[in-house]
Amino acid sequence: MSNIPEELSYTAEHEWISAPDANGVVRVGITDFAQDALGDVVYAQLPESGTKVTANEVVGEVESTKSVSDIYAPVSGEIVSRNDSLDTESALINTDPYGDGWLFEVKLADADAMESLLSASEYEQQVG
Repeated sequence: MSNIPEELSYTAEHEWISAPDANGVVRVGITDFAQDALGDVVYAQLPESGTKVTANEVVGEVESTKSVSDIYAPVSGEIVSRNDSLDTESALINTDPYGDGWLFEVKLADADAMESLLSASEYEQQVG
């Protein structure tokens, strides 16, 4: 069974989203299920800070030894940071998808956007 932390929200495209912090910023990554399906990640193309993103639009990609997968913005807003460690250590996505393998952070354009995401149990039903 995949590791699906209860405190996170999820998308049908296998991204996880943290709860917003006091400034309305969320952290985004790919789920344990997704990294397992991808295989060994060799490259991650991430959006740059300052980029405006729209929910459900492609904002980057993750390349593995098996395939290339698009990364979608789970919410609309502005990229406030990207995980620069992935430029040299993309394997962190495999070894720690919910920790050091995070992808980017977004300042939410609309706090209500979180309501359209999947809960851990809903995501588990989708992948289970």
